[in-house]
Amino acid sequence: MKAVLEFMRHLLYLPPGASSMSDDIDWLHIFVIATTMVVATFVFAAALLFTFRSKRTAPPTQRLAASVPREWGLVVFILATFVLWWLIGYRQYVELREPPKDAMVIHVTAKQWMWKFSYENGRDTNDDLYVPVDRPVELVMISRDVIHSFYVPAFRSKLDVLPSQANVMWFRATQIGTFPIYCAELCGVGHSRMLGTVHVLSPEEWDRWDRNSNEPQTSPSMAQAGADVALKRGCVQCHTLDGQPHIGPSFSKLYKSEVKLADGTSVVADEAYLTRSMMEPASEIVGGYRNVMPSYAGILDPTETGALLELIRSLREGHAPSGVILPKVVPVEAGAP
Repeated sequence: MKAVLEFMRHLLYLPPGASSMSDDIDWLHIFVIATTMVVATFVFAAALLFTFRSKRTAPPTQRLAASVPREWGLVVFILATFVLWWLIGYRQYVELREPPKDAMVIHVTAKQWMWKFSYENGRDTNDDLYVPVDRPVELVMISRDVIHSFYVPAFRSKLDVLPSQANVMWFRATQIGTFPIYCAELCGVGHSRMLGTVHVLSPEEWDRWDRNSNEPQTSPSMAQAGADVALKRGCVQCHTLDGQPHIGPSFSKLYKSEVKLADGTSVVADEAYLTRSMMEPASEIVGGYRNVMPSYAGILDPTETGALLELIRSLREGHAPSGVILPKVVPVEAGAP
């Protein structure tokens, strides 16, 4: 089957598959194309047959009686085929949208016309993304200006990067090497130059790269940077970091929890929701709290937003990870309403 897959990739001019999901996505791609080609061939052959066999022995207005069972059979076949494609595609979509819990998190900031990658240890790289082979990698992405789209053809991974909401995608690279990154959304005159490279490293190369990145440097870890942003921007005046109730919900154990809103609905506190709560706090009021938070749109830059997301993520177990010093601030006003 692998040989058939590689032959079809060559026939369809597809790039090599280098991620854990690339084979499944390509098989669906080939399934759709093969089915449509078989049907198109049948229709073309039937048209040729009717062309050469037809005789003008009856008036042009002669009424033809269609076979109802055959028509229903055709309708059921077409509907079942599309439903099957949808089910397979939906399963793949859900798998691509739910990163594994042990995924390594990298924050991506897009801007005209470059990619910036921020790692958990505080290191940054521009246009070059370094990841280990056979390890799930979660990308938390946000744009500084317009809509971009992060696209790695070899991984079959593509997702829009928005200026006001963090989007998440993940992949697990299965081949060592370098693979191009493109922006798949027209984002301005430099769109075609918004290129990057994924460097998939062997375990030994990754350990060496990661060890070099851990040399003494001035950049704090992403979680520590988030703690500094929370203090600088006044987040800790309303949100506690240890689970205690206050003016706003606590950051402790907030990430990926189910949040009940004032209108009776619920939402999962993922990256998209957390970003919206910073930029549009009045749109989704948490039950039991007043609408007193100002919008931070235009105040927080994407780097600060990503750092706050990493801080909240780091507190998902209720305590800060080793090496992260949380700010100690005496609240201005005590007690939740």
